[in-house]
Formats: sequence, C-alpha cells, structure tokens
Amino acid sequence: MKLFPIKKVVLFLCCCVSSFAQAGTEALSYQSQVITLNSERREARAPEGYRLELLTAALDGPRLLTFAGNGDLFIGSKSGNVYRLPPPYTTPEVLAALGGYPHSVAFRSNEILIARTDGVYRAPYKPGQKKLAPGAVKLLAALPGGGGHSSRSVAVGPDGRVYVSLGISGNCSDEYLGEPYRFNDRRGGILVLREDGGKARWETYASGLRNAVGFAWHPSSGALYASNNGPDHLGYEQPPEYFSRIDAGSFHGMPWFQYDGQRIRRDDCIKRDPPRPLEDVVAPVATFPARNAPMGVTFVPEGAMDKTLEGDAIVALRGSWGTQPGGGFFGDPATRRDPKIVAVRFKDGQAQRVDDLVTGFQLENGERWARPVGVAIGPDGALYFTSDSDTHGLFRLKKLP
Repeated sequence: MKLFPIKKVVLFLCCCVSSFAQAGTEALSYQSQVITLNSERREARAPEGYRLELLTAALDGPRLLTFAGNGDLFIGSKSGNVYRLPPPYTTPEVLAALGGYPHSVAFRSNEILIARTDGVYRAPYKPGQKKLAPGAVKLLAALPGGGGHSSRSVAVGPDGRVYVSLGISGNCSDEYLGEPYRFNDRRGGILVLREDGGKARWETYASGLRNAVGFAWHPSSGALYASNNGPDHLGYEQPPEYFSRIDAGSFHGMPWFQYDGQRIRRDDCIKRDPPRPLEDVVAPVATFPARNAPMGVTFVPEGAMDKTLEGDAIVALRGSWGTQPGGGFFGDPATRRDPKIVAVRFKDGQAQRVDDLVTGFQLENGERWARPVGVAIGPDGALYFTSDSDTHGLFRLKKLP
C-alpha cells in the first residue's frame, strides 16, 4: 500500500474546460485538475466549479462509507478495520479491528450495524464514541459466507428495515435467493431483515443479481436502485454492467439470463433450469460498458452539490482487470476500462442516461492511481469517495464558493 501524507497533496485548477450536451437533463461542463501525490502529478477531470481533493491516504483497503447523524464518517475495509473519521475527515481512527471483511456499516437508534462476510453484526453505539467496547459486537443475523464476492453491503431503508446485498460466488454459480436452495447457496441479490419477537431472519427482497455492491433509495420517489457486476466469461464487451431498479420480489436473471444491451438472453453457462422464466426478468434502467466493476451508489439530495445533479445517482466504477480483446487478465493493461465516478441522470423519476463525473484515474499505460469504491454525500453537500487500490484513501469533490 502506498501512503500519501495529506500535507503533500497539492491541487491545481487548469483552464481546460469541456461540456457534454444531451437532451433530457442539464449538461455538465468539465475542468481538468492536477493532484500532486508524493511529487507525482496526476490529472483528473471533474465538473467545472468543483475542487477534487485527497483528504487522507492513511487507510488500509477502504470500501463503503456512511455518514452518521452527527456528521462523523465511517468506512468499512478489506483490512478488517472499521474506521471513524470526525470532521474534517483527515484523521482516521480505528473504531474496531474485527476481521471477517467488515465491508460496510449502517446506523439505527443507539446501534451500529456492521456487514461482514458471514453476517450482519450489531453493537451499542452513541454519537461521538471513539471505540467499540471489547466483546460488544454481536451477531444480528447470519449470512451465507464463502469465497468469491465476499463483500456484504448493509443499509437501513426509509421504512426502518435492514437491507443487505450479497453476490454469487462466481460467473455461473448455481446460487439463488429462494427455494429449494440451501442456506449456504442462497446468494445473489438483496435481503431484508424481519425482526419478530427478538428473532431475526432474512427474507428475499430481490434476486438474480450477480454482485450488487451498491444500493440506495431515490430521495424523491423512494424507489430502490442498485449497481450490479456482470460476469467475466462472455468477453470484453458483454454483458454490460447494470444499474437497476429494485422492487420487492423482482428477479434480475443472473446467472441464467443476461441483458446484452438490446434484449435478455439465456446464458447457457449454467445448465440447471432457471428458478423463474425469462418473462420475469427485469432489465436494467441504465447500463455501463462491460468490465467496469460498478461499486457504491448514492443519490444527490436536495441542497447537495448543485441543482444540476439533484436527484441523480452517483456510481463508483472501480474498473475491472479485464483486458482486450477477450476480457482476460493477461492482455495489455492499457485496454482495461478506466476507473471513474459517473452520474446516472434522472428526470421525472426516470433514469435518462449516464454521464461521466470524475475521470482520469488511469494513465495511458494502464496504471491506475485510484480505484473508486464507496460514494456518499456528506453533511456539507460534497461528494466523498474511497479508493481501495494504489491510493488507499478518501477523496472529496466539493463545489467551490
């Protein structure tokens, strides 16, 4: 891991401005910026009128991030640490060193929820608390564990219920959230927790999602949307990565069906009959090119960032290892998809198109200086995002006064 002390991060605004015009929602204009990391200049492109800055690189494998009600920022990680960062978010503190891949956290009354590979855990928590007491973290509800897509994302919905996403273990794994699959094979979608009489059990909310790392609710409509990673066995161009509306009971097809950008097709890599017919498969509302590895999702609420982006979804595209021509690992790194932050533009509650928001994390030779993972809107209305590779850190995209 490379560590870049915050005092050595310098940001310059350049005069190169471009615009992206399409019908439907207001176009974005862009401005080039240069970040200097330990004497190395890295150029990014961000919306005009915003400043991109690295707040800290003193994190180890940071993943999804969540703001608590008092403004403190919490970050899960691949390293086993749950981090707490009080404002101004430049000095990470280890809230708990847990192991078991504490990928994400959420909050409800007097309690922190931590999603690890084998379950969602809970612990008493008061605003401003710096450490979790030894032994305070207890299992709330177990999840299927195992390797392959071992991250688990947790959030508390507008209805106050606990939701969690988990992926299937491979490209074509015979796993499904429903009967007649045994507990350890119930993977690939979003679960919601039912808590009755002190007992907690998972119920399927949506199925057929290969790896829905990020999900969030639209601030106006209340509809749930999720990113979804497509499989690797169909090459460099297929299938596109998904951004999907998630309704209760919806079936999104994977691994039995793939959306090719035009229609839904049967994927013959899995021989077992699909649990539901093709007619039940819900197509995505927007797509990203294949091998982009979409991660965290958040929505821009009223009063955050600027009016241009209110109600739009922000999605982190981490960029997979797939290379041209066939999508394998050992091709030219320069052909890998560029990591970036994108905006799914909404109008009248409907997704319209996908625009770039922050780009430039990959050099011409394929080297990457950041790979975005988690995204969240802070109490200051700025966009915060993590990078868990090359730069292991926290970035902020803030509108200039």
